[in-house]
Amino acid sequence: MKTVVHLLRHGEVHNPTGVLYGRIPGFMLSERGQKQALTVAEHLRDHDIAHVVASPLDRARQTASPIADSHRLELATDERLIEADNKFEGMKVSVGDGALRSPEHWPKLVNPFRPSWGEPYIEIAHRMLGAVQRARATAEGHEAVCVSHQLPIWTLRRFLEGKRMWHDPRRRECSLASLTSLVFDGEQLVRVVYTEPAGATNPRVTGA
Repeated sequence: MKTVVHLLRHGEVHNPTGVLYGRIPGFMLSERGQKQALTVAEHLRDHDIAHVVASPLDRARQTASPIADSHRLELATDERLIEADNKFEGMKVSVGDGALRSPEHWPKLVNPFRPSWGEPYIEIAHRMLGAVQRARATAEGHEAVCVSHQLPIWTLRRFLEGKRMWHDPRRRECSLASLTSLVFDGEQLVRVVYTEPAGATNPRVTGA
């Protein structure tokens, strides 16, 4: 029995100060982000969507709502889809700018493999996999949409593909409002399909 779980990254966020907003509440989609959410909803309009679930953060729920509405489904929430925990939350973290210039923060950077500045990659992968398996079971024989965040989606993809989880963030294939679709035959993952219905965004640009 074929089931597809689409991992959807939320749309662009209104963040005029350029901070790492992480799990901070109140960060909403920008006007462009709202348009991206509508574009993805239109892209999925004729798909057999039976379940829509989102991270509890505002930007994820905003992105999920048009899809749930178009399929007349109740929007569910799964805490396991939330953004990764990060000790630099609320700060500017661009290279050569903000928190990374301060020696007091350097100890947080000593181990990029774990990573030492936030939630371990393996923990992110395991919780995301749990959320995906719940969505797969709920939508068995149909399709589900899980709206999450760039790092959790990319970490899970690398885990499922048997790749090391530490990586260069500038090389992530997970644009704003992109779909990383997991195709299952029964409980077995058979392939991963990546699409960008709202267009590509540059991972070298903060927030994209």
